Amino acid sequence: MRILRQLLLASLCLVASALHESEVGIVDWHTKLIGVPLLDSAHTQPTIHDDLVLTATSNNVLAALNVTDGSIVWRSIHQEEDNIFGFKVHDSTVSTLSGPGGSMLRIYDLYSGSLMLEKRLHSPSDGRARDRNDGGVLLVPVPSAGGDINPTGEDGHRTLLVLTNGDTLRRLDALSGSVQWTWESPDQGSLIRYTHVHPLRSTIYLVGYARIAGHDSPSPSYTSNAYTLHVTTLDLGTGELIASVNIPARVGGLGNYMLLNSAASTSSNSTTQDPCLAWLGSSPSSPTSTSTLYVAPLSPKLEGQVLHVPGVKYARIMDVGLAESGQFVAVKEENGAVQAMRYVDGSVRSIWEFGDAAPSATHSESHFVGTRNAQGEPTIGRIYWSAVHGKVIHQTFVPQFALDKGSVSGYALPFATVDHGAVRHVACSMDSGSGKTRVLLTTSTGSLQLWVNDQLRWMREEGLAGVGIIGVVDVSGSSLIEGEKGVDIGEMEDDGFWEKVRRQFGDLKDFPAYALNFATRFVTGSYSVTLPPSPSSIPSNSLNGTMHYPPLSASLSSLSRKDTFTYNNNILILPTSPTPGAPSTKLFAIDSSSGAVLWSRVLGLGWAVEVGGHIVPVKIFQRNAASSRTGDLSGEKEVVLVTQRRADNGLVDTVVFHVDPLTGEDVSWRYYDVDAENETRDGTRDSDRGPLEGVDVIQGPLIDAYILPDEDGTLVLLDEFLQVYPYPSTPSAEASLAALALSIHLALRAGRAGQAQILGHQLGKSEDLSKHWVAYPTWRVSFAAGEEIQAIVKREQGPVASIGKVLGDRRTLYKYLNPHLSVVLTSHALGSSRRCGVYLLDNVKGTVLYHVSLPAPEGGRGQCEVKAALDENWLVYSYFHDGGDEGVGESSEKGYRVVSVEIYEGSGPDDKIRSSDMTSYSPDAMAFTIYELAYIMPHSITAIAPTRTKFGVSVKDMIVASRKNSIQTIPRRLLNPRRPKRKPTSEELEEMLIQYDAVLPDDPKLVLSHLYEVASITHLTTFPSRLESTSLIFASGLDLFLTRVATSGTFDVLSEGFNKMQLVLTVAGLAVGIGVTRPMVRKKRLRERWY
Repeated sequence: MRILRQLLLASLCLVASALHESEVGIVDWHTKLIGVPLLDSAHTQPTIHDDLVLTATSNNVLAALNVTDGSIVWRSIHQEEDNIFGFKVHDSTVSTLSGPGGSMLRIYDLYSGSLMLEKRLHSPSDGRARDRNDGGVLLVPVPSAGGDINPTGEDGHRTLLVLTNGDTLRRLDALSGSVQWTWESPDQGSLIRYTHVHPLRSTIYLVGYARIAGHDSPSPSYTSNAYTLHVTTLDLGTGELIASVNIPARVGGLGNYMLLNSAASTSSNSTTQDPCLAWLGSSPSSPTSTSTLYVAPLSPKLEGQVLHVPGVKYARIMDVGLAESGQFVAVKEENGAVQAMRYVDGSVRSIWEFGDAAPSATHSESHFVGTRNAQGEPTIGRIYWSAVHGKVIHQTFVPQFALDKGSVSGYALPFATVDHGAVRHVACSMDSGSGKTRVLLTTSTGSLQLWVNDQLRWMREEGLAGVGIIGVVDVSGSSLIEGEKGVDIGEMEDDGFWEKVRRQFGDLKDFPAYALNFATRFVTGSYSVTLPPSPSSIPSNSLNGTMHYPPLSASLSSLSRKDTFTYNNNILILPTSPTPGAPSTKLFAIDSSSGAVLWSRVLGLGWAVEVGGHIVPVKIFQRNAASSRTGDLSGEKEVVLVTQRRADNGLVDTVVFHVDPLTGEDVSWRYYDVDAENETRDGTRDSDRGPLEGVDVIQGPLIDAYILPDEDGTLVLLDEFLQVYPYPSTPSAEASLAALALSIHLALRAGRAGQAQILGHQLGKSEDLSKHWVAYPTWRVSFAAGEEIQAIVKREQGPVASIGKVLGDRRTLYKYLNPHLSVVLTSHALGSSRRCGVYLLDNVKGTVLYHVSLPAPEGGRGQCEVKAALDENWLVYSYFHDGGDEGVGESSEKGYRVVSVEIYEGSGPDDKIRSSDMTSYSPDAMAFTIYELAYIMPHSITAIAPTRTKFGVSVKDMIVASRKNSIQTIPRRLLNPRRPKRKPTSEELEEMLIQYDAVLPDDPKLVLSHLYEVASITHLTTFPSRLESTSLIFASGLDLFLTRVATSGTFDVLSEGFNKMQLVLTVAGLAVGIGVTRPMVRKKRLRERWY
């Protein structure tokens, strides 16, 4: 029996195996990403060190990029609760502090990313600093005896100063992790939070902010002056306290004070003077304004006086990375001019002024960054967008202290702000080999771009990391228009007869190549496959770059759209979600065969561009296009992106973006007249007119959006008053809504916090009350007090090839095919524990068909991590079993579980109630039988989805993404809840049932991602190809990955060993033989008639 089970499992693996080893990277692709850089702290922002770009990102990743081509050298992915506070490069290592209050120290090899040291400094539960904006978590290398920052101490070991929780400073050995001494603030952070650490010779200077009596805010506000400064000095060797004083200062935030070295150290290569503390504070004459620049030279015993710069008011001061050289910049309050400041000989003075730095209609706000030139001299760069030149201007100020003057040089970068938004952060370095300036730009759309002088070397679209909603558009039947011809579909429809003839004659030049390709394909059976682009094949002078390759020009004409197996006849539409580092939303179209970006568009803010705001994607739909001339369906596809625009003034509007998936152009003009506020809807191309502007459908927030099951795909949007808005607002859409309104059933979330509900709705219309259709409640499902709804999983829509399952005794189990089912996942806090709920709900009547209460994981966040998928009559969900008696299944061991549930009609075989055609109000609607089994999964599941094919004939397997960074398939036969727990009978063997085994096999042959490390996957999208045997799987999260799987084998594709050349030659030989022998046979028959 064991041998039989092994043979059956091996057969399952062979069937589920999607690719041969030789096909890896050809029929699948993988894009490694790092995420959008964290820009809210100077300790996480991108920096260039030697030939590496180092950054921490919003996806909790510490990464090193190759400065030459942008490829990922290494990356370290942290858990969600282990958020990165900052990193520091020292010698050939990079150190990070992460976790609550900086509880975890890690040291990596700078060039390989190998983990050299991992040490827990305190328990995560003891972490008090949780926001990196508040400071209090810092890494500083210990200086050598000469004063230079060198991580080698007196004993030859690398030593670090580590500040955690804003009140605890440790000196530790960076090789062994041993703590040499620890100093804790007497008040344990209740009054003083330290944010700056500056070791110099034998003294450590600690600077922080102290709360002024009467102010209870937990962190410094940038608009308040409720904090004063506090300085403490410690002995570097022993950690003993030397002095601790309050400085009479009133500051408004962390950015308003900094520690500076004396500039005298730059000439002698050693520090001979003590540092100083500079800040913006209030003056006696103006106690509520923090605009006076103060300087306090520091000494180990903290004896000295406070100086100020008279006569000038400053709005803010900025650390540009030259604090070690005593330089920073200050913005004047009067006119916005920016002064480069220098601390030398115990005082601060201006060494240069950028007079036109204030933002205006001609240029944007400037970014200032410090670096050193080839001679090692400190320089200050200014980068800003010039509306006059339509480019980014880079100016570099080089001081000449010996002559008491300086010089400014500059050049322009052809940065495309229309495609990439605004510049959010700048990092610069000097290439020691060529002497050219390398500029790294981080944009508001999440793009990372490296420029060498005015040449773009590479670009990474990191906004694609963590996309939330995905649209798949089948463009196999669409007309592909070459980009260089500039022909629009709408223009072609308006062409006259002779214009069409002229264009078709012009296309005859491509006929010889087509004929040759057809002959080659017919004889050899070799079909072209679009391969992922290689760096060597990509032109370096194009500006439409993507991924980590040098800029890629992915014009539509260069892609093979007529693929025989139509694996690449799909376009993935991915709208990015705004993040703190990338507030702009960008819409991407990705070719499913290679992962190349076909086009991208920045979503415009409409009227909110004057006040600021951001676009939040909600849902994405595909619909059939209508002819702009006749209004009839044209066979083309269109994409409708439903979003909410959140303006900075608090207003929220529902905006729809309507685009052509092939070109990214606005097609809303096909359904609307010219709008006075948006002149782009006039039937012409908008590719050169700036961001993609949408249509304001609802002046208010959106409750939900749906697509009607009509011919052209009309959308219905619900506002906060449950009024229904059809899109597009055309007579045909109104008529379609009126015809289908009574058959629409909606299930919407409702209730207050702690009292969650789901309300069922139907549509009604009263001309006396409203011109809109309105959703009114019909049923209610109330959850327990404190039980919150985490997610609602809809039933997968697709063709049903079989309505039942034939058993071994020839009886039939009929599937319960209720098209209105959905799964509701909930979380319920019960004291110190938490429970997770799974509800199978009928959206028409509100009946709960299936319910189970599950345990939540212990420790960590204690959050519910239940993932579920629903297809036809099959429900699969995963959870963590805590080892208690509650849960699904007989095993009581701790671990991850996968539960498979199937629902069949009636009370047993041959009991048919026609559930697919039955109304939910029928008394037979609750006549069903549930089968369920639980299985042990080796790893936690982060996403789950069933396979989908064109007609639904192939077996449907479950595709899962696990925390071990892999994508794998679980065959349907392994998840069959009817697997017997004893030796199968002959009838069960005939039905291909295998004996139940509680543990699902962790078989490498079931892994679809192969050797790829597909990291942090949160969404799985499956969609069909034209081959019924093959389903395509797209995984998104931190990385992007696409592959294919044939769950029932490639029964509609010839095997690899098929020799078409031999077949063609055999048929040709037979044809020649018949041609030669036919006259001979004819003569022979004629001769036989005569004789």
